[in-house]
Amino acid sequence: MIMCNTKCSPGMKLLEEIEEERKEIRNKAILTSITLVGLITGVFLQFTVGESAFFYTAFAVAYLAGGLTAAIGAFRNLLKGKLDIDLLMVLAALAAAGVGEIRDGAILLFLFSLASTLEGYAMGNTKRAVVALMKLRPDEANLEQPDGQLQRVKVEQLTIGQTIVVKAGERMPIDGTIVRGESAVDQSPVTGESVPIDKAVGDNVFAGSVNGYGVLAITVQKLASQSTLSRMIDLVTSAQAERSPSERFSEWFGSRYTIFVLVGSVVALVIFILFGVPISEALYKAATLLVVASPCAIVISVPAAVLSALAAAAKSGMLFKGGAALEEFGKIDTIAFDKTGTLTEGKMVVDSVTPILITESELLQIATSLEIHSEHPLARSIINYAETKGIKPQGVSDAETIPGKGIRAQINNTHYWAGNRRMLEDSNLEMDETIKNILSELEDEGKTTIIIGNSTRILGFIGIADKIRDTAKEAIAELRKNGIKRIVMLTGDHATVAHAIGQELGIPETDIYAALLPEDKVSIVKTLRDSGTVAFVGDGVNDAAALVTSHVGIAMGAAGTDVALEAADVALLSDDLHKLLSAFKLSKKANGIIKQNLIFAIGILSVMVFITTFFYLPLPLGVVGHEGGTLLVVANGLRLLFWK
Repeated sequence: MIMCNTKCSPGMKLLEEIEEERKEIRNKAILTSITLVGLITGVFLQFTVGESAFFYTAFAVAYLAGGLTAAIGAFRNLLKGKLDIDLLMVLAALAAAGVGEIRDGAILLFLFSLASTLEGYAMGNTKRAVVALMKLRPDEANLEQPDGQLQRVKVEQLTIGQTIVVKAGERMPIDGTIVRGESAVDQSPVTGESVPIDKAVGDNVFAGSVNGYGVLAITVQKLASQSTLSRMIDLVTSAQAERSPSERFSEWFGSRYTIFVLVGSVVALVIFILFGVPISEALYKAATLLVVASPCAIVISVPAAVLSALAAAAKSGMLFKGGAALEEFGKIDTIAFDKTGTLTEGKMVVDSVTPILITESELLQIATSLEIHSEHPLARSIINYAETKGIKPQGVSDAETIPGKGIRAQINNTHYWAGNRRMLEDSNLEMDETIKNILSELEDEGKTTIIIGNSTRILGFIGIADKIRDTAKEAIAELRKNGIKRIVMLTGDHATVAHAIGQELGIPETDIYAALLPEDKVSIVKTLRDSGTVAFVGDGVNDAAALVTSHVGIAMGAAGTDVALEAADVALLSDDLHKLLSAFKLSKKANGIIKQNLIFAIGILSVMVFITTFFYLPLPLGVVGHEGGTLLVVANGLRLLFWK
């Protein structure tokens, strides 16, 4: 038994809630079974020995078992001044018994009890789908002792800075940083990435992900309660408790409509009698109206879809902060992207190598020999690229860094330098038209260009750029196909860089905004809001204000980033832009199912009310239509649990 106090996390409260719901569903199932036994026994006695004491006892058992839970719930709500659907069912069953149709009343209570049990079990699946996330984190971890021995300890006992060891095939118990070993890590339970990610010393791992082939030593970076997986569970739990606009409307409508049904049934009873319908028949028709006009299907049609979609999204590494964000995202027609870290990888890499009168390998060797003595971030890009080519630096002498320009040194008694245009100007070297054109072309493409030369001539150029994500171009094209009318790029980068990247991604020049400060992004998002429904996609760290300003703020690659999880309405835990497309499709699908459910629920209610009012509809058939319709909208909503 889980005892949760006021300090429990939402995830722990959800576990307690599910445990209570399981007991309730189990009790309902028992009462439903007793109702069925009483009903079958009563029908058997009716056709064998007639209406005897045993006959009435059997149906009394059916009425008590089938109506007890509903009657208690209706009574409690009456004390609070509320009228609910349970009250309608109980009154309808009593009315049927009052006009001598005790069997029909028992059938009503059995079907209502059965439907209530099945609905409770089905809706519980949306919560159990989230609780499945909690099982991803191991309860214990291998804590490394000072002597190198491993000790099994509870995950909750781990403290920041301690080192744990995760063996091949085991799940990560916490968020941390690898300090020894390398492996391929399956992060799909957390971020939804479809393939394992290669991890080595210095890389971060998340609780719940699965270690592949290697043994990893990991330094604890977050307590168990603060891990990305724990935050996911708490956020999704809170999101399920938050009502979307459609849910709030269906609740508001259901409570008021129940009053309308009660009053309408009484008015209908009077009208039936005034038109000469026998009192017993009028009561029977009024009782049937209570059942068929009940708004069960309307009330449950929205949460069935919303809760299922939230659970499905969480399993795929997409966190919606609530039903409101889910519904709103499916309605957007404009997406504004931050560039760095969203459309691009946020890492400067060598994009092109252009040697002049020497080989590419010779140019790279000279460049890496110089840059290995530089602390500039661009130097690291060149060194890393050279390593992938198997090129090792040579020894240098008299290395000198020129701030804001570049670096120079002696290699085999020859003077070499690497730097920007200012470094080139200091060298006093002349450029012919060919070299000028190469340099201009690289700069026009938005690349940061490193020029390499010696004392007599220019040896070549290395173009460095923030690499566009492999999925960016395809994702943008797919978003347009799926109804996004306008895609905008916002960046603090220079216009040349921004337009080069925007052109490659197919974004019109008029929708590219460069050299922006954070407040400029907010102003542009506000302007975009005036002409459409806007989502802003950023990294959630530097773009918090723009995320909040948009209709829907979306944080990319939010795993392990507390700021992103707090600021955004939607957090996509991986950097894959296809997740953005998936989240948008899921939102549109959920909105479509909500509409389907509401149209179906209102349609079947209207048809049955019409038939009951102007013709004859047996009460059991009305119950089947009512409860069957309710179960159908629940099943339709639950389809989203299996959405991929």
